[in-house]
Amino acid sequence: METVTHAGREIAYRRTGDGELPVLYVHGAGGDHRLWVEQYAPNGVGPAVALDLTGHGESDDADLVVGPETLDAYAEDVLAVARETGAETLVGNSMGGAVALWAVLEHGFDPEALVLCGTGAKLGVGDELLAMFDGEFDAALETLAAPNLLFHDADADTVARTTAAFHETGQAVTVRDFRTCDTFDVRDRLEEIETPALAITGEHDGMTPPSFTEYLGEELPDCETTLLADCAHLSMLERPAVWNERVRAFLGTERRHVPDS
Repeated sequence: METVTHAGREIAYRRTGDGELPVLYVHGAGGDHRLWVEQYAPNGVGPAVALDLTGHGESDDADLVVGPETLDAYAEDVLAVARETGAETLVGNSMGGAVALWAVLEHGFDPEALVLCGTGAKLGVGDELLAMFDGEFDAALETLAAPNLLFHDADADTVARTTAAFHETGQAVTVRDFRTCDTFDVRDRLEEIETPALAITGEHDGMTPPSFTEYLGEELPDCETTLLADCAHLSMLERPAVWNERVRAFLGTERRHVPDS
């Protein structure tokens, strides 16, 4: 793992591949860079940088207020790693997709392309799940592991590794993440984003349903959409080969969008 320091804290990231500008991967709530292991692997999408946001994985934590302050801190993490590595394409899952959108809308980042995986322009979280995260953390994680939320029918090892990542992140940061997601809503600002985008998720995604992906496709000025069969919210882990193929196809033909004059 490498690190970059900004705002008085060290942000860790893993870089793989060389010879090209990497794609920068942003994990979702409670996760860390390892959620992208199938993408930064040698047979993945290509040269990659996967970071640990503030308080996750090997990155330093900070005392952050739920909501825009947390989104700002996470977006600044992304920008710091992008500057350090030269990454010009952002891929975000769930909260990571919200962070990517926030980096563009609030922090002036101008990526070559966006891949928005299992995310939406609004990320409301149910009161019952929020209450579970505040109280019975293990019960909340068991709920997420139920079919058609994080996964549709993943193997036991994949589910166990993902649950372990939540435990390593810990309850306090995971609660901060989910409560920040609950505040996120940029539906009235999508028209500002002219970056070419791909919105993708699993057909069984019960966390951010396919309608969220379809909405991004309808409201973003330049956005393709894909629903993958036989997977749910973490489609990049559950069906990595087809996910990687679709993203490679999108990025392989991507060109900077030139607005109409």
